[in-house]
Amino acid sequence: MAVSQPPIQANGHTLSPSPSSSSGQLSPAIEPPRTDVFNASSVAEIKAALSRLHSQEASVTARLDALVMSQKDLSRELGRLDLMRAHIGTQTNTTRSISHGMLSEAASTAERISSAVRRLDLEQARVKATLEVVEQVAELKACALGVAGSMGASQDWETAASYLHRAAQVPPAVVNGTFAAEMVPTAEVPDPPSVTLDNAAESLCGLFLREFDKAVKENDGAKITRFFKLFPLIGRSEVGLDVYGRYVCQGVAARARSNLNADYGSQAKDGFFYANALTKLFEHMAQIIDGHGGLVERHYGPRKMGRVIERLQVEADVQGGIILDTWSDERHVDRKLMDIKSYAFTFLVQSFLPAQRAGHPPAAGVTAPTEDEGVDMKEIDGILNEMAIMLGRWSLYCRFLADTCNAPGDDQDQKDDERFALPAFLQESSLARKVNDKLVSPFNAMTTFFFRRSVEKAFQLDESPSGLTLNLQRPLKADPPHITSAVDDIMYIVNKVLQQSLATSQEAVVTNVVPTLSRVLGSDFIGMTQRKMRDECYPRAPVQGAQPPEQTIVAFLVQINNLDLGVDYIRRIVQNNSGSKQPLPSSTEGTTPDQSTLVTEHLRSIFPAPSSALHVAQTLHSLATSFEAKVADLLSDGIQVVFNNVIKHRLRPLLADAFRDIEYHPSDTSDPTPHDDYDPADGSSKELVRPRFAAGWTDLLLPLARILTVPAFDRLLTVTVAYFARLLEKRLWSYQGRINALGAARLERDVAGIVNAAADVGYGAGAGAPGRYRHREAFARCVQMTLVMGMDEDEWDEVLRGEEAAEVVEKLSREERIFPINMYLE
Repeated sequence: MAVSQPPIQANGHTLSPSPSSSSGQLSPAIEPPRTDVFNASSVAEIKAALSRLHSQEASVTARLDALVMSQKDLSRELGRLDLMRAHIGTQTNTTRSISHGMLSEAASTAERISSAVRRLDLEQARVKATLEVVEQVAELKACALGVAGSMGASQDWETAASYLHRAAQVPPAVVNGTFAAEMVPTAEVPDPPSVTLDNAAESLCGLFLREFDKAVKENDGAKITRFFKLFPLIGRSEVGLDVYGRYVCQGVAARARSNLNADYGSQAKDGFFYANALTKLFEHMAQIIDGHGGLVERHYGPRKMGRVIERLQVEADVQGGIILDTWSDERHVDRKLMDIKSYAFTFLVQSFLPAQRAGHPPAAGVTAPTEDEGVDMKEIDGILNEMAIMLGRWSLYCRFLADTCNAPGDDQDQKDDERFALPAFLQESSLARKVNDKLVSPFNAMTTFFFRRSVEKAFQLDESPSGLTLNLQRPLKADPPHITSAVDDIMYIVNKVLQQSLATSQEAVVTNVVPTLSRVLGSDFIGMTQRKMRDECYPRAPVQGAQPPEQTIVAFLVQINNLDLGVDYIRRIVQNNSGSKQPLPSSTEGTTPDQSTLVTEHLRSIFPAPSSALHVAQTLHSLATSFEAKVADLLSDGIQVVFNNVIKHRLRPLLADAFRDIEYHPSDTSDPTPHDDYDPADGSSKELVRPRFAAGWTDLLLPLARILTVPAFDRLLTVTVAYFARLLEKRLWSYQGRINALGAARLERDVAGIVNAAADVGYGAGAGAPGRYRHREAFARCVQMTLVMGMDEDEWDEVLRGEEAAEVVEKLSREERIFPINMYLE
């Protein structure tokens, strides 16, 4: 029978054996119990248990020793705490005695004094409020008596109005209070003060209205001003503003009628009578607002002129509407709009029909019209000028009203946008709707017709420059640029229409007209030019390999000039009308201009709202970029046609003739084989390749350069040089096995001469340097091939190692660099 042993204490913990499970195995979550002395079954287990017990005993002993050693420090700290407790106890007793003895009476005294002060403040506030009410009632009584006295025998209306103004400063609670009802009424004024004051105000208002109307009939400005200033004093500001607005509207109506009736018979025919009448109306309105605004705001308060302006605008709607209706009827605008809508643009439409074959007469009815088919362009132009003036004056008037009525904001851009935004009463006015119906919409429609008809007429009267020839022996009789008359005529109209549209200061007009210009230029100007290039002057050779007729080539080159100059004209027109000091970036550059650079000071002066100025600037810029983009494709196609049909078939014979009878393997013997390029005097070769090539190259391209514009010829030369460089490269590859070291040096010289001659053609002295360098780049591979052929062993080793010398032949691949070395004769 096993004896149960008590647990062993060690380090403050109980060490007891853990019971086994019923199966006699240890639980996986519990550490197996260590064998103690009492359960040991062998000497080794007894020794292990004793060793553990000795370790535990040593640990406990060490801890006990540490506690004993720290007992002195603990005792000293406890003594200090006892001493501090004694001192604190003494201080506590002293504080308690002071609190109960000395401060208790002071605290109670302070509480009594504070309560008394609060009661005194309350009494003073009540007395002050009472005195204030008494003073207000006294003031109210004095005002009531003063009003009654002033409206009596003395009839001092200014004094009565001032008494009412003083009474209006008394709070309504005092006026309607029982105290005032008790104290204010007297035998002379028995009614309550509110009744007395209201009756006096109504009586004075009626009196002032009668006197004001009387002064208006008598045209007495002093009395008008006198009674106008009294309305706000009696609390009838709205009545005063309304009657004053009615008065100034009478002046506006009278002035407008006099402007329409004055010398109508002599001025109505000058084309600007109605524009001047509308201008005078707006000027009169502005003078009234500007001249009377100070008086109104001084006596009625800030921003009170707005009510008068709204009343004035009602009269302006009537008078302005009369002017616009009369003008529209007098100028037969509706009939002209119907005429231009029914105009068929016969010449333009027939021009785009399939071209008639040579020798066949045109079909019946296809002849170009010589009349305007019932539409007088001079009348349309005059009406457009008149509408532009009226729209410009309307814009100035709207800007003035917006600046007068709108309150400034905080943000600068937002401030400007809100400052020049039309007031609601102006946007909803009948005159604004009539301006849109009678001016804006007809202006847009007539401008579209006027421009397209001008384009049509320009092509009807188109004349080509005379005296142009491809013969270098004959001088050109016409001065450059060599373009047809239609380009100048059309671009003049573009500039005129843009100036006219911007002069209206109407964003809706500009954003409608400018896209219309772009659309008509793209469909009619570019389309007509394309049709002429395709059907009338296409440089087609009569037989295979022959040169096209000279006049056909010249006419085709002139059409290319039309396109190139058209782009330049449009960019300059947009730049001048937008007021930009910097040239517009080309659409081919692929750069988007900054918005800050688009909006110029000139556009800001016309469109003061930042958002409107930016929109207009973007619209103008899009005109130039879209036109240039549309022209670019046709211009490139035209250049390619000139190259393919006039130049390309002559390049191979030109190159072959330049290298005619030229060999690049000269003999080193004393009796060299004579060749055309060998000079027996000094044993060196004469330079024959460059003069031959330069002569042929000049004869080929200089006639074209004399006629084409510089940018157009530069395009043509770029295409030509690129193709010719490929021909020259093929010829250099063909010298494999037919060249030696001396011949390589001569070949390098000849190729350099060809490159110089090819890049310099068509450029005057000191001009076209960027073009020269760009065209030389096309021959980079050919030049580098000749450099490789002429390298010595050291330079070739540097090329193979990829050192500095390798940079001069970077256009050639590794295989291409090695191939020219293998071209030497074995």
